[in-house]
Amino acid sequence: MLHLTDIQLQDNKTFLAMLNHVLNVDGFYFSTTYDLTHTLQRLSNTSPEFQEMSLLERADQRFVWNGHLLRELSAQPEVHRFALPVLHGFITMHSCSINGKYFDWILISRRSCFRAGVRYYVRGIDSEGHAANFVETEQIVHYNGSRASFVQTRGSIPLFWSQRPNLKYKPLPLINKVANHMDGFQRHFDSQVIIYGKQVIINLDFYTPVGGPLEEHVKIRVYIAFDFHKECKNMRWDRLSILMDQVAEMQDELSYFLVDSAGMVVASQEGVFRSNCMDCLDRTNVIQSLLARRSLQAQLQRLGVLHVGQKLEEQHDFEKIYKNAWADNANACAKQYAGTGALKTDFTRTGKRTQLGLVMDGWNSLIRYYKNNFSDGFRQDSIDLFLGNYSVDELESHSPLSVPRDLKFLALPIIMVVAFSMCIICLLMAGDTWTETLAYVLFWGVASIGTFFIILYNGKDFVDAPRLVQKEKMD
Repeated sequence: MLHLTDIQLQDNKTFLAMLNHVLNVDGFYFSTTYDLTHTLQRLSNTSPEFQEMSLLERADQRFVWNGHLLRELSAQPEVHRFALPVLHGFITMHSCSINGKYFDWILISRRSCFRAGVRYYVRGIDSEGHAANFVETEQIVHYNGSRASFVQTRGSIPLFWSQRPNLKYKPLPLINKVANHMDGFQRHFDSQVIIYGKQVIINLDFYTPVGGPLEEHVKIRVYIAFDFHKECKNMRWDRLSILMDQVAEMQDELSYFLVDSAGMVVASQEGVFRSNCMDCLDRTNVIQSLLARRSLQAQLQRLGVLHVGQKLEEQHDFEKIYKNAWADNANACAKQYAGTGALKTDFTRTGKRTQLGLVMDGWNSLIRYYKNNFSDGFRQDSIDLFLGNYSVDELESHSPLSVPRDLKFLALPIIMVVAFSMCIICLLMAGDTWTETLAYVLFWGVASIGTFFIILYNGKDFVDAPRLVQKEKMD
């Protein structure tokens, strides 16, 4: 590094801190023997030639988070055995017992490295149809040599939209008025249909931006809008059964994947549920856990683990494992995208919405607010650097990290703090002349409140924005 300038040396420290930040996030997995990037069903439909390929060559590139780091090794087959694909997401494996019959239950969530990033800086889809926060979740059962799986996906609303932080608790989502939404929507679902088959879309937001003419142009099996907050308000989460009853027949049609101990495919999954809420985190995970339980009920009955008429919900030991695993899955995906654990996990863990759960959701929401506004720019830059979306150019004349701050960035917060402090001091030092004290309090109070609203009005200037992302990725 002797040839680097002082500015480049400082930037280099920041770049290394970014890489360390990504690597210190929980949820990176690899295997030396099993292809973690593919579902059981995809692996069963491969050729002998595919099976002979190295894990790096055969991996689904959507889920290889170290693909950019391995780019030079990819061209050297003789070292492929040392270059293992790394998955980002969540994996848990449990040995379980029901009716004295032992089986392995596995949950895998694979986060896509295409259009990857943090909550408010990566929304919607890109020009190639890749959706933000796209996650493929597979539930696997192993019993007496038989294997079953059920796959679901989640992803951002597949339109061109954004929601940039601006110090407000919920920034206004903005639809791109010049983009060709039909083309992006079509690209997204064309690829989804090729990979997964039929698509059943479950939208858990209060509005339905998809449907009508868009729905007619792609091979969507069905589109379901379920206003989660409206239907389950006042902690009436039992009303989720309305949605489960609505999709029950569709889920039976889509089925699940099952291969017997002899290696014969007994059943195939014909499509997937693609669920989303605004962030594809909290509400989405709740619904996915309910759909996965219903599929698991059918699989275990078919495998002979559950007796006819037995309900999975009645198997208390397994239910505890199941609910905690799905709650842990929610937390992992939420931390990787939004910076905190998931909301509503009290319901996932216990089957009930509790007052303590509401308090914890409030606390997590406050932490999300802080991180989304004051640290997510660094997190987004870290991900873009790690994935190769931004490449460091040693010959670049100026530092990409040096963004000049407007004077108001420092001046206004100082003025607000000073004015608020003076307001408190005036109240504490109030003497006999309340008229004079009230005048001082009003003056400094108006000054602090006025400065606060000026800061809020110019909120975008005060948030921690990415500095490495190319302009076309920011628009």
